[in-house]
Amino acid sequence: DVTVYSDWFPRSALELIFDLEADRLQSLAFDPKVVENERGVVFSERRFSYEDNNANFLSEQVQSTAFVAHPYQIPTIGWPSDIRGWKLEDLQAFFRTHYAPNNCTLVVVGDVSADEVFALARRWLEPIPRQPAPPAVRTREPEQLGEKRVRVERRAQTPLLQVAYKAPAAGDARGPALNLLMSVLGQGDSSRLHRELVETQKLAIEVSAYWNESLDPGLAWFDMVLPAGGDPAVLERAFDAQLARVVAEGITDAELRRAKNLEAAAFWAGIATIDGKARRLGEFEVMQGDWQMLFAAPPAYEAVTRE
Repeated sequence: DVTVYSDWFPRSALELIFDLEADRLQSLAFDPKVVENERGVVFSERRFSYEDNNANFLSEQVQSTAFVAHPYQIPTIGWPSDIRGWKLEDLQAFFRTHYAPNNCTLVVVGDVSADEVFALARRWLEPIPRQPAPPAVRTREPEQLGEKRVRVERRAQTPLLQVAYKAPAAGDARGPALNLLMSVLGQGDSSRLHRELVETQKLAIEVSAYWNESLDPGLAWFDMVLPAGGDPAVLERAFDAQLARVVAEGITDAELRRAKNLEAAAFWAGIATIDGKARRLGEFEVMQGDWQMLFAAPPAYEAVTRE
């Protein structure tokens, strides 16, 4: 969905950073030797992050199975054949389209004035010609009519069970409720799934839950690590039973309060630094369409009910 570049710099270097970023946007050097070197770097990154990591390898297989039409089925880093198949012209075309100023969002946070920043943006960035907008993703994932399963057999000390459900886009009004539900179920040692599956039934040694917020409808994930020799089928039945319990009984007031407290603590800690402020402003502008929605987030979470 997005690529984020961050600059940390002293106040005195503000105009220099604008100069450097403008140069990167309009005059990127494409050296064939550097491109080939980076091909090797990305191959190494893929091997380290996916080929040699069972959890990431499995999640990549689950993701590519969950989507049949939308580009989300393709891993961001690419398949090995993609990395091998790069051509210099491919990189130049991608850069020309996606790194044009009309496809960028700039966030500046720190000891600056708005007038000063906008003046620098007009001086350094406005002269860069806009390009045709990147092609829109018109594909919409068709309705999924049944469960899909992926089984991966690799050498490992501990089995893994991952469950992914189709989830709304980041800008969906149900987002706060979904994030709080995922927190109730799988965030921290006092979450419901940890208490039931790890501490009480001892079917897993680790459980986590998260919603991968994305521009288009994506996935909500549950990741579980079993003890050596554990049976994924037994864990799956216990996991399903916990979700069925939520459907039948809902969650408790105490669980909802805990989830809201965790969310509030994470929110305020996240914007305590200038880097955190910049990231959250950019996130709301790009993913939800309006940076000012950042200020409505705390009351939106507080307004969520058990129902």
